[in-house]
Amino acid sequence: MITLISIKKEEFCLNSELIYKIEEEHDTIITLIDGKKLRVVNKTEDIINRIIEYKRRIYCNPPEGNR
Repeated sequence: MITLISIKKEEFCLNSELIYKIEEEHDTIITLIDGKKLRVVNKTEDIINRIIEYKRRIYCNPPEGNR
């Protein structure tokens, strides 16, 4: 999950695996795989960096019992 800010300035968590595409206009529009659209204040580059960091935490630092 990544943390983002809605255009109403509310913080929320999003499962990054559900993202179909990201478009940057006045706001950033995230289209999910089910077609739902979310408008956020985060910029595309920021969202991508958050996804990369999230995946690094998961895949590069597995819990001690899973190594």
